[in-house]
Amino acid sequence: MRSERVRLFQTLPHACGYFAERTAQNLVIDPAAPQLDQLYGPALERGFRRAGGHLYYPSCPQCQACTPCRIDVEGFRPDRAQKRCLRRNADLAITESIPGYNAERHALYERYLRTRHAGGGMDEAEASDFRRFLTAPWSPTLFLEFRQGARLLGVAVTDVCLTGISAVYTFFDPEETARSLGTFAILQQVDLARRRGIPWLYLGFWIEGHPKMDYKRRFRPLQIRGPDGWKPMAEGSAS
Repeated sequence: MRSERVRLFQTLPHACGYFAERTAQNLVIDPAAPQLDQLYGPALERGFRRAGGHLYYPSCPQCQACTPCRIDVEGFRPDRAQKRCLRRNADLAITESIPGYNAERHALYERYLRTRHAGGGMDEAEASDFRRFLTAPWSPTLFLEFRQGARLLGVAVTDVCLTGISAVYTFFDPEETARSLGTFAILQQVDLARRRGIPWLYLGFWIEGHPKMDYKRRFRPLQIRGPDGWKPMAEGSAS
């Protein structure tokens, strides 16, 4: 991803999604670049993340809290809580599905956003919002669907590159909190990576001490990316 081959743009300051009193900026790989599908894997390795058709990396002048993180798939072993999560959801069927919009997925997505992100600007998502945020024509995406019989309980939007899988977004039935479907989705993505021989599962960004990000450190061994590249997260981090 050399600078003479790929243009990077910096966004204007906008409201930070994690700290209400802060503003954020991102570096974005040229969305018109014709080779985005080929750039995606190397971009993941450098800490970038996909949102819709954009590959971005936080670039905030006054804050470096967002830290890329990834699970070492080969070394991962579920802890006791994660094993309980797998047992609680043993009745679910998992399907690797073609990505995209349909009315059933959209209805679940809307219910999830209204409950989990009420008032956040995403809670009235239309069909166009669903398509624009979750999919991209160049992205190697699949939807992992979780069903209890015919009933759709969750969807894990999952990008599958040759050397890494990216957990893009998960939405699920907000009435099924006891199932811990967010954790279950990551465990299924780890399993998918293992079955395909892919070494890394990228979880996006981790923020030390942030309650919305704390769950990520429970997937060990976890690596974080700093100025010197990827390194294992210390066992006691943010505990």
